[in-house]
Amino acid sequence: QVQLAQSGGGSVQAGGSLRLSCAASGYAPGSKCMSWFRQAPGLEREGVAAIWTRGSFTYTTYADSVKGRFTISRDNAKNTMYLEMNSLKPEDTAKYYCAATIATMTCSLAPDQYNYWGQGTQVTVSS
Repeated sequence: QVQLAQSGGGSVQAGGSLRLSCAASGYAPGSKCMSWFRQAPGLEREGVAAIWTRGSFTYTTYADSVKGRFTISRDNAKNTMYLEMNSLKPEDTAKYYCAATIATMTCSLAPDQYNYWGQGTQVTVSS
């Protein structure tokens, strides 16, 4: 049974930093897609960043709104994915979810592509 267990998050002031973790059990990332999403109240779930490997290369993609501020990474030895969030803004306030696909595919930030989801963790940025 695949489980994605999230940790991290919390409340910070604008300009601060937070790190989210997503530990996968029963799941071998291999060349599958893993991503971070977020959802603010009243808004649709938004893709934040995705990471995948092909052979010896690791690829990432980011939403324009977080480029240059957020960094996605993955420690395959620990089967854990991270999202380092810097220069946080009030508009980053949302519940953040990690997600993973069941198979190898062209990775994107479309929620429909993902089969497994973490429980979500709240990030609140105050001005």
